[in-house]
Amino acid sequence: MKLVVGLGNPGPKYTGTRHNVGFDVLIELVNRFSGPAWTSKFEGQIAEVQLGAERVLLLAPQTYMNLSGRSVRAASQFYKLAPEEILVVCDDLNLPVGKLRLRASGSAGGQKGLQNTIDQLGTQDFPRLRIGIDRPAPRVDAANYVLQKFRKSEEEPIRLAIQSAADAIETWGTQGIGAAMNQFNRSAD
Repeated sequence: MKLVVGLGNPGPKYTGTRHNVGFDVLIELVNRFSGPAWTSKFEGQIAEVQLGAERVLLLAPQTYMNLSGRSVRAASQFYKLAPEEILVVCDDLNLPVGKLRLRASGSAGGQKGLQNTIDQLGTQDFPRLRIGIDRPAPRVDAANYVLQKFRKSEEEPIRLAIQSAADAIETWGTQGIGAAMNQFNRSAD
């Protein structure tokens, strides 16, 4: 089994915001697999899909972004997953809108949900897929910016990025992190 975690904030107030692209990728995956039912577990919403021979649990923590790691830790401990079997999907202010960056490990880069996951798991050695949301304009507070919806001109690039992110997850699930990085980091440059 593998675990894909989409980071975001729960509730309709945050639907479609920059911070919730991780949730949006999980929704895209669920839709591709004929909408398996979401259930509540591990302080999150979970659904299960099959990628080739691999069972993949999709987890949308409902703890709010900055405490996401609690949910990730609970699921990973329950299923006895190694860090390399967990892929975290999140937004990234340091990438242009729609650009993907897949890594096998690394720092949080200022993303607080990712930092909390690192803290809760006690390692940064797990794959992550970052989706660019761009930096806010000067004098716009980053904490407010990530809770805004995408501008009209950004809707198509982010829609395509969400689809590509789901493709990258399918590749990771069936062929591994190296194949996914080779294919999706190159195409995102």
